[in-house]
Amino acid sequence: MKNIFFTSLLLVVLLTAVLPDAEGQRFNRRRLYNSVGVSLNAMNYFGDVTPEADFTSLRLQSTRPSVSVHFTRKLTPRFFARGTFTWGRITGDDSKSASPNEAENEPRYKRNLSFRNDIKELSLIGIVDLFENRRTYLRRPDFTPYAFAGIAVMHHNPKAYYDGGAIASGWYELQPLGTEGQYAENREGYPDPYSRVQFVIPFGLGVKYRIDRRWDIGFEVTWRKTFTDYLDDVSTNYANKGDLRSEEAKVLSDRSAETGQYEVVTGPNGFPHVPGYGLKGDQRGDATDKDWYITTGVTLSYILRPVRRGPKFR
Repeated sequence: MKNIFFTSLLLVVLLTAVLPDAEGQRFNRRRLYNSVGVSLNAMNYFGDVTPEADFTSLRLQSTRPSVSVHFTRKLTPRFFARGTFTWGRITGDDSKSASPNEAENEPRYKRNLSFRNDIKELSLIGIVDLFENRRTYLRRPDFTPYAFAGIAVMHHNPKAYYDGGAIASGWYELQPLGTEGQYAENREGYPDPYSRVQFVIPFGLGVKYRIDRRWDIGFEVTWRKTFTDYLDDVSTNYANKGDLRSEEAKVLSDRSAETGQYEVVTGPNGFPHVPGYGLKGDQRGDATDKDWYITTGVTLSYILRPVRRGPKFR
């Protein structure tokens, strides 16, 4: 993932660098235009509740919908700026992404954690077209590949569903519970609470095709590098259940006993768990890899009629 990120970002930088300054000076500013559009996407996540934090872990049953709306401004014959608002959902489930019959993934199946997370993202990106257009939008190329990168801020809120009888059935917000001891009275050895607002670096590749004078249709793949390991509320080790401040946190921090396929023992705090899971110091996640999410989808854009300004008279 890191190699893909830096390669794509380098591509955008190089493409931008090869644009001569003279081009922008010779380009007629009256040929600039704006467009608005919408994207319908499939959203996936890569993190602790998948076998590996890379594309080999993609499971179709974890794919969820995403929608975006955007406003784009042409700045030069090849360069555009775009502001986008995106809503989407990511999800992960150890019982679906892992299997007791897969030796390398069985530990995740035993762990038996799951989540869903609704993400709201506001981004500003720069787009570099492979083919330039010095003329009006009416003379733009029929087919144009492009690359892009930018910066974004997103809000996320991981939740888990419980229906096991120990607490009331329903969806629970996980960040306020501190399932890894973030709100323990004695926080020694526990991680700090994580923020539900995070910066993101979106980057990707796309192609667009001219349908008619004002409509374009495109296909885009956008990767998001995040700076958090808690899109799934899983990162470090299990906390001592006696240190967790609520019954909901104690139940939802460890779901290993719910699989029904392994030996279950009762811990010192009276909670059942599978040996190797649920006790303080047992591994719950991997804090060395940050979480990622990706959208793949179709974009429909409409070019707004440029405003023609007449000469000024004095």
